[in-house]
Amino acid sequence: MIRPRVLILHAKGTNRDREALQACDLAGGRGEIVHVNQLRDGSRRLSGYQMLVLPGGFSYGDDLGAGRLWAVDLRHVLRDQVQAFVAAGRPAIGICNGFQALVKSGWLPGEQASAHSAPQGAFDRVPDGVSAATLARNASNHFECRWVWLEPDTHSPCVFTTGLSERIYCPVAHGEGRFVPRDTEMLQALQARRLVAVRYVAPDGAQMGYPYNPNGSVADIAGICNITGTVFGLMPHPEDHILPEQHPRWARGERGNMGLVLFENGIRYAAQC
Repeated sequence: MIRPRVLILHAKGTNRDREALQACDLAGGRGEIVHVNQLRDGSRRLSGYQMLVLPGGFSYGDDLGAGRLWAVDLRHVLRDQVQAFVAAGRPAIGICNGFQALVKSGWLPGEQASAHSAPQGAFDRVPDGVSAATLARNASNHFECRWVWLEPDTHSPCVFTTGLSERIYCPVAHGEGRFVPRDTEMLQALQARRLVAVRYVAPDGAQMGYPYNPNGSVADIAGICNITGTVFGLMPHPEDHILPEQHPRWARGERGNMGLVLFENGIRYAAQC
């Protein structure tokens, strides 16, 4: 398989870049950490890569809210490059702070997401109006750092979760991770179009609320995709469980449920782009 080039986008304050790079390389890609200013000044072009990763951390110190200033980069400074990348059908994943930036910039879930009659392409354009959703402060009102179980939707168009039959076990670490759709219509649209790619569940797959849903996300939503399935974001950190020995009970003989499969699916899809 061709090793697709993966751009891991760095901004001041992001801190999961190297973990994302390792995950992409283990999955078969060729990762490169690129500062947002390199895309701004033209020394790097997003078009030269087959996959995009927005890692976690605290971009720009989370001034004005988690991921909000990074969202300004995506929505305005890098708008044309991101628009062309998404329109070309190349995969992109935002993790934690990266997910916050994708949602607050409008790239997830996409324009007119609540309009059932909207053309599919409308989900691939950044909106100019009101955000379709947000990531709000955790319902617990404090920072949550714990391991969680994720249930992939096997019927979702998300290219990162395609064919997954096993739950994913990985950590969360955030203070503003509660996914809140704009309104009931938006939630119904996300569910009807199977854009909720992963949900928080208990170890047996049941939806049990806190602490299995660590932040109080509406409908236990842990991650969503756009309508084409090529843009995906989630609050948990799959890049923190890509090796068997990273399992918190590795010494007790527990294995499996790694997050590496998300990157393997993304890389496999990117190799075709």
